[in-house]
Amino acid sequence: MSGFKNFVLRGNLVDLAVAVIIATSFGAVVTTFTEWLTGQLGTADDPMFSTETGSFGNFMNAVIAFLILAAVVYFFVVVPYTKARERYFPEEAAGPTEVQLLTEIRDSLASKS
Repeated sequence: MSGFKNFVLRGNLVDLAVAVIIATSFGAVVTTFTEWLTGQLGTADDPMFSTETGSFGNFMNAVIAFLILAAVVYFFVVVPYTKARERYFPEEAAGPTEVQLLTEIRDSLASKS
């Protein structure tokens, strides 16, 4: 069971799942915007651009649905995942930076000469 916990919390599994969910929802926003935009460009006689579903209301509905989905994913997936990762896998204390190490080496060499 601990191996599965490590797989879920250490890997990019949650990041990938969130990306797929958000990208799919954003795809619907782009599709409805395109339908609305091409509906504005075309006329009823032009079958290439004319769409029955291309209304601004459909576009706004897709935007609102996307924002609600993004909020749900953030508050019910991302936030709990981040808290669980911080709890089970705390960040290791960072050591000295390269600049600090080089400064110490320089000071050590300067004191020997």
